[in-house]
Amino acid sequence: MLTSTDFSGLLNERFFRNFLPVPASNKLRLGVGTPDFQLPDITNGALVKLSDYKGKQPVLIAFTRIFTEKQYCPFCFPHIKALNENYEQFKNRGIEVLMITSTDERQSQIVVRDLGLKMPLLSDPSCRIFRTYQVGQALGAPLPAQFVLDKQGKLRYWHLFSFLDHNASVETLLEQFN
Repeated sequence: MLTSTDFSGLLNERFFRNFLPVPASNKLRLGVGTPDFQLPDITNGALVKLSDYKGKQPVLIAFTRIFTEKQYCPFCFPHIKALNENYEQFKNRGIEVLMITSTDERQSQIVVRDLGLKMPLLSDPSCRIFRTYQVGQALGAPLPAQFVLDKQGKLRYWHLFSFLDHNASVETLLEQFN
């Protein structure tokens, strides 16, 4: 699925830094906390710190693959839309969804506007958090992945990208919070 024929801005520093394939090699362990991070929430104009949710509510961390404000990964675009369309289901169950992208703040603002995002979109253009969580990279951007954290901040489930199983479905992700 091609979301735009405008490829301007695609070949940037981030693209070349993430060009060579690095397979996902997540070493995080189930039942253990995950690395903390703080990133700007473009949707709500705030700073989000993962540890602020610990002891308060479960969290879905959804790493996504957006190349530019006009170019989305064909595997991730439907996933982004599905999470956004079902965001209220997560919220009604007391779950926060934190979507992380490698687009910069300006590009992320356009994504939020164009897709009408309700969930927090966190901007990580340095890809530092993507690398910390070892989700892998290929062809100009980090790979997608999903991490389910319980109310205590412990990892309960993760899904790493593969060509056979791109992203965990909304249903699969919601099941992890039962």
